[in-house]
Amino acid sequence: MMPALVSKILLKYCEKQLLSIVLLSGKAYTFSLLGKACLQPYFGEKRPMFESLPSVPADPILHLAVMHREDTNPNKVDLGLGVYKDEQGHTPIMRAVVAAEQRLLDLEDTKTYVGMAGWARYNQLLADVVLGADNQPMAECRVAIAQTPGGTGALRVICDFINAAKPAAKVWVGKPTWANHHAIIKSAGLTLAEFPYFDAATHSVDFAAMMATLETEAEAGDLVLVHGCCHNPSGADLNLEQWRALGELAHKKGLIPFVDIAYQGMGDGMEEDAAGLRLVASMVDEMVIASSCSKNFGLYRERTGTALVITKAAEHAAVVQGQMNGVIRGNYSMPPSHGALVVQTILEDPELKADWLAELAEVRQRIARLRSELVQALQAAGVKQDFSFIERQKGMFSFLGVDKDQVNSLVNDHSVYLVGSSRINVAGLNDTNMANFAKAVAAVL
Repeated sequence: MMPALVSKILLKYCEKQLLSIVLLSGKAYTFSLLGKACLQPYFGEKRPMFESLPSVPADPILHLAVMHREDTNPNKVDLGLGVYKDEQGHTPIMRAVVAAEQRLLDLEDTKTYVGMAGWARYNQLLADVVLGADNQPMAECRVAIAQTPGGTGALRVICDFINAAKPAAKVWVGKPTWANHHAIIKSAGLTLAEFPYFDAATHSVDFAAMMATLETEAEAGDLVLVHGCCHNPSGADLNLEQWRALGELAHKKGLIPFVDIAYQGMGDGMEEDAAGLRLVASMVDEMVIASSCSKNFGLYRERTGTALVITKAAEHAAVVQGQMNGVIRGNYSMPPSHGALVVQTILEDPELKADWLAELAEVRQRIARLRSELVQALQAAGVKQDFSFIERQKGMFSFLGVDKDQVNSLVNDHSVYLVGSSRINVAGLNDTNMANFAKAVAAVL
């Protein structure tokens, strides 16, 4: 009887025993050929789960920060990490943030949980910041909103929500875009596609190629991810007429605009930087937006962001809110409180808000001044190449436009730290390092 049931016998030396693996009626058993003979259920070979994991390459920007920190050259320049720095190379806490935090320290009397969508008042205030005061979608109750752990958290919540609404939906991103867009979109199970965005030859938006690709290849229900302002990594933004054309195309083809606005207020102003986004919101039925308070409030490590979903009707917004809350509950359950309360305190207090806007204007104006001074410094260093495009671009970032060998020379020979694409953080420059940086660029050209 037994031989008829045995379908396969495998020999294996395991844990100092010679074992046979016997398949009886489709079930696996071990039979020791050394020692006591008995059949025992076989559950597979025991081996560590994590031993076959491949190594993940170090993040290139964070690796640059480590290299810069370990460099002993007194003239080293860090233009890699994407944070604002003042004239002393420091990322300061804004005055209004200090005042708001002191107020919270004095008045806050609990650390109990907040809801899945965060603070309702914060969400309302941020919707007004992004969409404008008295905006129509909010007035019509067509917006689902969630406070999130930073703008990155907003992107992930939106992508997970989109995947629930339309599994493996296609998201079009510009080439180039913020590198983390790729990782977030793919890890959420969505399909990534690219459209041309930046023309390296003209140092500007290749809008004709962008629109031609979306016109011919994008399909109804696809999402189109664009930067609200201060494009990272190029500094090249859409103008208002281009925003209008994008809105018209989205409405005509049934595309869903997906706007990542991480630098509102650091280009031309809080209202000006959101003008394109607001125009498109007035033209389409559905739209998703990820907003960040990391840069314009200087709350980088407080992780304060907002996910907004505009729907066609109020009843849809209620369903979307529930779906987003479900995504959040299954991920981080609820967002951190502190940063959102700081922002809420500032926006609710006219004096704090005025001081915040004034300091943000100082930051914006300093970045614009640094752009102009960089162009002048390059000319003074004897550079013949035209870098005037840097002055026309917005926000903290621009491509220097040098090749990889020249980037490597800047890093290794001149202690100028920038990413391989030649993206620089203009806000990393100051009166002390500007001339040295310009001379280094002149030396590698």
